[in-house]
Amino acid sequence: MENERERDVIAGRNAVTEALKAGRPIDSILVRRGEKNGSVSSILRMAKQAGIPVKEVDSRKLDGMCGGENHQGIIAMAAVHAFSEVEDIFALAESRNEPPFILVCDEIADPHNLGAILRTAECAGAHGVVIPKRRSVGLTAAVGKASAGAVEYVPVARVTNIAVFLEEIKARGVWVYAADMDGTDWCQTDFSGPAALVVGSEGFGVSRLVKEKSDFIVSLPMKGRINSLNASVACGVLCYEIARQRAGIKAKG
Repeated sequence: MENERERDVIAGRNAVTEALKAGRPIDSILVRRGEKNGSVSSILRMAKQAGIPVKEVDSRKLDGMCGGENHQGIIAMAAVHAFSEVEDIFALAESRNEPPFILVCDEIADPHNLGAILRTAECAGAHGVVIPKRRSVGLTAAVGKASAGAVEYVPVARVTNIAVFLEEIKARGVWVYAADMDGTDWCQTDFSGPAALVVGSEGFGVSRLVKEKSDFIVSLPMKGRINSLNASVACGVLCYEIARQRAGIKAKG
């Protein structure tokens, strides 16, 4: 029985070329290291024009992902849903007559985490999720499954540089809140205006530069011996504090 990763894979030069020509949503393209001749060069040009990340990998990685199929040195990882543009997120907020509420994932690598974040985003009323083009999991089959269908309803946009993106949305009046240690207590933070919540990677948290670009650092209390929460869990707690404040629900005194 084929696994989730195999269902993502489009293998071989002709198959990848036709997928690109047809405009099929592609998460990324993996090419054998040093393979740039003939039709591969044409594929790489098409990928660049479409803004699709290209990664050079060892041939053995391609072999393992294709389950023995002849990949000819190149595969495409199909996305379970087309990516949106950042403007689509702002347009959705405007259509709902709500201040923007954006989740920003700073190099989330685990598909189950990203899927859970998408599910929370949909349930908590976020207008969209932003991920980087590189060093991040994309909209793979595993992400779609973990999102429990939320990938169909939550716009997901990819940007080249998260720090630059934060500067751009700050210029549009959005306040940036990074979830990290040693920040302001989450219950004492005002999330009622236009807000972007940044969630860091599983291993390293929010990067230094992204933290510097943030307006606020917000923290959850850590009472145990482990000093951090799972990224999607922390995101869920903070999303519902944002949702509570936006709905005007008063905390019981």
